[in-house]
Amino acid sequence: MSVIDILKAKATPYGIGISDDLSEKLSIYAKELREWNEKINLTAILDDEGIAIKHFLDCLLVSKAASFEAGMSVIDVGTGAGFPGLVIAAAHPDVRVTLLDSTGKKLKAVEAMAAAMGVENVKIVHARAEEAGKSPEFREKYDYATARAVAELRILSEYTLPFVKKGGSFLSLKSVTAKEEIGGAKKALGILGGEVEGVTEFTLPGGDNRAIIKIKKISQTSPKYPRPSAQIAKKPL
Repeated sequence: MSVIDILKAKATPYGIGISDDLSEKLSIYAKELREWNEKINLTAILDDEGIAIKHFLDCLLVSKAASFEAGMSVIDVGTGAGFPGLVIAAAHPDVRVTLLDSTGKKLKAVEAMAAAMGVENVKIVHARAEEAGKSPEFREKYDYATARAVAELRILSEYTLPFVKKGGSFLSLKSVTAKEEIGGAKKALGILGGEVEGVTEFTLPGGDNRAIIKIKKISQTSPKYPRPSAQIAKKPL
């Protein structure tokens, strides 16, 4: 079975359909991902089932926590190899997706992969999140911010919430530690203008537990945030 055959079979029980257009784009993505990974380290997951489930399905399941409507804007903070941002862009061509990362080599790969896939609704931004979050070009401009990062929620929120407009949401893709992290992040979220709206939990085929924490932006973020990365790491909110 190909990556797409596996994805279609595994996505069906979750109520996610894979169109012919998306199938073609993701098939190219899988091929390009492997080729680029020979040049730079993008991911350790390169087998058919791993790409289908742990990358593509995991990213597509973000739609269970969000409503991506035409004209909306999304920023994927620390996009890495394009997860989940490039997958969201491929699945929702009428949504504008900004892919932000501080590593230029990874963004070069992501830009090339997007071009090969024919995904045109993406903008590549090479910048540190804490700097871009202070820029008028990006600050509080997005309906959704996404991040599939290992940083704990109170730290991640300071990097991401400044990008989200009032009424929008930050979608944090997490593993089993999600609920524990929410408790430790309540103070930070209050300071940054966010509050937890809900947690969407699911188990991937193979048994890996996942959670998407949806944090709604209820008020503007103070201009003092985000702080420099050294301060964020040393003194989390």
